[in-house]
Amino acid sequence: MNTLRIFVDVPMPPDVLASVRDATAGHELLLPAKPASSVLAQAESDPQLLAANVAFGQPDPAAIARAESLRWVHISSSGITRYDTPQFRAMAAERKLPVTNSAAVYAEACAVHALSFLLAHARRLPLGLATRVPNGSPPWHALRQASTTLRGQSVLILGYGAIGARLAELLAPLSMTVQAYRRRPRGDESVPVVSADDLPRALAGADHVMNILPDSPQTRRFFDRDRLAALKNGAVFYNIGRGSTVDQDALADALRSGRLDAAWLDVSEPEPLPDDHPLWALPNCHVTPHTAGGHDGETAHLVEHFLQNLERFVSGQPLLDRVM
Repeated sequence: MNTLRIFVDVPMPPDVLASVRDATAGHELLLPAKPASSVLAQAESDPQLLAANVAFGQPDPAAIARAESLRWVHISSSGITRYDTPQFRAMAAERKLPVTNSAAVYAEACAVHALSFLLAHARRLPLGLATRVPNGSPPWHALRQASTTLRGQSVLILGYGAIGARLAELLAPLSMTVQAYRRRPRGDESVPVVSADDLPRALAGADHVMNILPDSPQTRRFFDRDRLAALKNGAVFYNIGRGSTVDQDALADALRSGRLDAAWLDVSEPEPLPDDHPLWALPNCHVTPHTAGGHDGETAHLVEHFLQNLERFVSGQPLLDRVM
C-alpha cells in the first residue's frame, strides 16, 4: 500500500506519541495544533484533515464529509453519537468509507464499573461508609440486614454490545438471572434476549435495570416517565450508556417517591448536571462523572487498538469494531 496520510487528534503523552510515530514510520502523520481535550471531546476543525487518508480521534463530521481523500475513520470512543446520523451514514455508505470505534478498549472498564455499582448497592456501601456506630447497636443491625448478596436476583441489560456481553460474563458467578434487550439480536448472545414485545414484562420483573443504550434518535428518552413507571417497585436503575436516553426529571420523581430503591449513574444530560438539579439532592441517587471507561493506560490501549486496526487496513483484513 502507498504511503498513508494519517490524521490523529487524540491527546497523547509524549511516550505514547513516540510509539505512534514508530508504528507509523513510512506513513505521514498529521497532528493538529490543538488536539481534542479528551477522547470524548470533538477537536477544533483542522485543515490537515482534508488531505488525510485515515483519521483517528474525534474529527468533525462535517469536515469528514469534505475530506474526499479519506478511506477510513477510527473513532476514539465507544459511543459514536455525533456520527450516528442518517446524513453521515448515507455519506459513508455512498463513499464506501469504513468507520470503526474503540468499543474493545472500553468494554472491560465499563463492565467492571457497572458491576461495581451493582455490588456497592447490594452491600449498601454509601450508607456503610458514612456510618459510625458500635457493633450490636440498632443502626448496626439495620445496616447488616439491609445488605444483600445478588444471588437469585434478576438483572435486565439494555444494550447488549461489547460492554453488555462482558458484564454478563462478570455476573455469571453471582447466580443472578440475566436477560438482555437488543434491538437487532444476532443469535450469538450468551444470555436470553428479550424482544420489543416482551420488554414491558421484562422491565416489570427485573430487580436491576442496567441501561447501556447509546444515544440515537431511537433511544433518546427511551426511559421516559411511562417506562420508568413500568419498573417494579423497589427496582434499582443504572445508566452507563448515555444521559440522553433517560428523562432525568421523571427519574428524580421515581426516586423521591421511593418507588425505585436507587439509581446509579455514570452519565447525565448535560454533564455535569447543574448544581441545582434535583438528582443531586436525593440520597438514593449516586453519580460518577462519566468515568466508567477510564482505566490505567487508557490512552496507550486506545492507540494499540488503532494500530492493530491500521495493520489490518493496510493488509486488507476486516477491521475490528466496525460500526459503518
